[in-house]
Amino acid sequence: MRVLVAIVAAVLAGGSATIAVAQHQHHHDTSAPVAPDSRQFVKFPAPLVEHTLANMHDHLQTLQEIQFHLAMGHTDVAAKIAETQLGMSSLGLHGAAEVSKYMPQGMQDAGTAMHRAASRFAITAQEAGVTGDLKPVFAGLAEITAQCVGCHAGYRLK
Repeated sequence: MRVLVAIVAAVLAGGSATIAVAQHQHHHDTSAPVAPDSRQFVKFPAPLVEHTLANMHDHLQTLQEIQFHLAMGHTDVAAKIAETQLGMSSLGLHGAAEVSKYMPQGMQDAGTAMHRAASRFAITAQEAGVTGDLKPVFAGLAEITAQCVGCHAGYRLK
């Protein structure tokens, strides 16, 4: 009986994965006309382009680490990572003062908003360690990623 349950579960899981893949592919129909990229080009000196892309990659890895620790119930670790790697206290780590000179005001504002959201998230995650309420934590994480998505939707490096 356990074997039968395991087989049914595996088939259902495989079917769910297939449906998810089909739905994902539907949203990325390669035969559909591609809209022109209307994002604003932002010209950085070549060394700063690589530096900035590396920072954004680090930010993405940091978000993944935060999500992992939240899944494990380690809100205190997620809070510390958020503040030290993304929050306002991380600005020196990323050379923000040097890079921001080349950013249009909207891009600067999005970056500042992301760093501030990360610092607020860190406080919220610490509080959740005491209260057990994770809804504000996930709302805070969504606020961080919304800043990333907004910036990437509006700007691209040159």
